[in-house]
Amino acid sequence: MTTFLMLLLPLAALILLAAPLVPVYRGVTTGKKAKRSVLANLCAFAGIFLIALILPIGGIASAAETTAAAASGAAAGMGYLAAALVTGLSCLGAGIAVAAAAPAAIGAVSEDPKSFGKAMIFVVLGEGVAIYGLLISILILNRL
Repeated sequence: MTTFLMLLLPLAALILLAAPLVPVYRGVTTGKKAKRSVLANLCAFAGIFLIALILPIGGIASAAETTAAAASGAAAGMGYLAAALVTGLSCLGAGIAVAAAAPAAIGAVSEDPKSFGKAMIFVVLGEGVAIYGLLISILILNRL
């Protein structure tokens, strides 16, 4: 039963977060009604998040198990955080690089079609940064 609740709370939070955005995305709701809908959605999400934070769902463990699990859990948590930061920041850097290189490459190819290969190399170099970040995060996750 507790695993069902552990899955139900985040799912309910995501549904509440996404539901009011559908009419806004379709263009059915605009103006004050859309702002009110999105604001109510964010408040509902924050409420469910606080309920999930305040009411922990799980079994009761002894003090020794708790401290041992906290020590190993903290190290694993920092590893997961490192992997997430490596992936996110490398992809952000790759996006900035491609955002600068791709329009220049398109302009160069439109002026001289023979420069396609050289232009694509610069765009691919920007994407390489994201691939290297993903590789490093996989290496970090293999250590955990």
